[in-house]
Amino acid sequence: MQHHLEFPHGPMRRKEREIKERSAIDEILSSAKIMHLALSDNNVPFLVPLHFAFDGGAIYFHSARAGTKIEILKRNNFVCFEICDYRGVAASPLACDFEANHRTVIGLGRACFIDEESEKIRILNLIVARFTEEKFTYPKNSLDATLVVRIDIDSIKGKKHLL
Repeated sequence: MQHHLEFPHGPMRRKEREIKERSAIDEILSSAKIMHLALSDNNVPFLVPLHFAFDGGAIYFHSARAGTKIEILKRNNFVCFEICDYRGVAASPLACDFEANHRTVIGLGRACFIDEESEKIRILNLIVARFTEEKFTYPKNSLDATLVVRIDIDSIKGKKHLL
């Protein structure tokens, strides 16, 4: 059964900073390098930074087959993710008026494990291509030891502050 997830808060307070165009959100997803993935296990939060890829429809990451995040995902596959294009600090003469220049995307979704080998290779190639133009082959034992996860995006919001 597919659940529809809603953000646990109301409308964006600073509406002039909201990114409403999905193309702008997709550009952030395509260009940023690090995603922070939030998981929950028995009301205990767990947050981890990951390299990721976005193919225009879903977000992907890879992992070892065991570890805390994988064990949590097996019990609870609902996730929150944050991806930020940080561009430094906008200084101010007043300490409380310093601002981060950024474009940020926050979303909710459901994670699922990808087992089909050709799909794993496609996704690994997407992730690697974010860092190098070099092409790689993946030995069978490495593919078998690697878990690939797809996040199906259910809700997503964008925010920016650029000076």
